[in-house]
Amino acid sequence: MSAQVGRLTWGTIGAGEVAQAVARHAVRAGHEVVLSNSRGPESLESIVAAIGPGASAGTVAQAAEADLVLLAVPWTAVPAALRGLPRRDGRIVIDATNQMASITQEPVIDDLGDQTGSELVASLVPGARVIKAFNTLYGRYIAPDPRHDAGRQLLFYAGDDLAAKSLFHDVVHGFGFAPVDIGRLREGGRLMQVGGGPLSALHALRQDFQ
Repeated sequence: MSAQVGRLTWGTIGAGEVAQAVARHAVRAGHEVVLSNSRGPESLESIVAAIGPGASAGTVAQAAEADLVLLAVPWTAVPAALRGLPRRDGRIVIDATNQMASITQEPVIDDLGDQTGSELVASLVPGARVIKAFNTLYGRYIAPDPRHDAGRQLLFYAGDDLAAKSLFHDVVHGFGFAPVDIGRLREGGRLMQVGGGPLSALHALRQDFQ
């Protein structure tokens, strides 16, 4: 059973296909969204206008002050995107990245050894509560209404902070997804990780509407 969530603020670091898809869901659910990218707010005017009321453009620092911060940039851009963010203990960061060192015709997966991608992200945002989510789904599957005739789109997530995960669960349940907690960042993140995680690129429906 999911609780009803009041109005929250979302910030996106990155404004590509995944960030825009999540932003649209958030706005439709009554939340406010600040989108940001490396090129500055002026470059996002047309995107914000297309999403509509409830969406605005800001700097990365402004987006990072939201209740929920979605990190959705190419893997190679992660360090620069997070560099210089003021520390804010308790910040909830939703890591939607995949550790692709190259996305050419033959993608190259960044070898992190025993570390998961989200553990590395967590090391770059000390004090933050990191949740891994949205990385297993292509943007074109995130964007539509997740409620289908056959059920709801499954959305896997992992994290180490129970309160942050509970809030995330209730928020995305409100979007219409069927959220599934698969554990901590280390174990759950590995299940979702590109290049071997069995849940990577798995698109499935839950056959209920509860």
